Amino acid sequence: MNIIIKDIKKTFGDKVAVDIPELTIHSGELIGLVGNNGAGKSTLFRLMLDLIKADTGTVRMVSTDVDVNVAETESWKDWTGAFVDEGFLIDYLTPDEYFQFIARLTDTSDEQLQDFLAHYQHFMADELTGQKKLIRTLSAGNKQKVGIMAAMLLRPKVLILDEPFNFLDPSSQNAIKHLLKKYNEETDATILVSSHNLQHTVDISERIVLLEHGKVIQDIDNKEKQAQDILENYFEIND
Repeated sequence: MNIIIKDIKKTFGDKVAVDIPELTIHSGELIGLVGNNGAGKSTLFRLMLDLIKADTGTVRMVSTDVDVNVAETESWKDWTGAFVDEGFLIDYLTPDEYFQFIARLTDTSDEQLQDFLAHYQHFMADELTGQKKLIRTLSAGNKQKVGIMAAMLLRPKVLILDEPFNFLDPSSQNAIKHLLKKYNEETDATILVSSHNLQHTVDISERIVLLEHGKVIQDIDNKEKQAQDILENYFEIND
């Protein structure tokens, strides 16, 4: 699934949060978005998910048989999974109840749900399912895991994750890196990940988009992991 962003602009008062004339994410790409605080990464994701309305411009999802403007239809939700922040969770449910709720929304059978949870049990480290703990009582890292798992439950063609490495311990950070790379390889899903962690972003991304003040500063081919030096130099100069 291609994502085509055209003339997208969003302002909050006098501040320009996002201003991107053109950006195309190609089907099957695993792309990292990086930038300092306030660069516009989260705002761009919210525009792509129609959580906020753009002042101008469009975000389209396009394949051989689909061409939809996300602001004009909801059909794209059938193939899109996302976790942006805790607001995506229902914190008075247990993780098991939340996964069951998402499964019902996506017409996922109980057998499919159990197979999915078993497949990713290592990532959840036996801390989430079968524990009878409400989501609101979980650590920030475990809430992050619940959100990521729920976003992937649909086996989406488009997966959008904002700061997925936040709050996770080193073992879980490495696990999510391998999980995302394997998912991308197995499904050819289009995956967008934002992160302040340059090393993790370079490790998993074949392309990296650098944002500052809502604008695309650099669009870096990272197939040979050449983005590391470019990004380190950029942030050292602009620190």
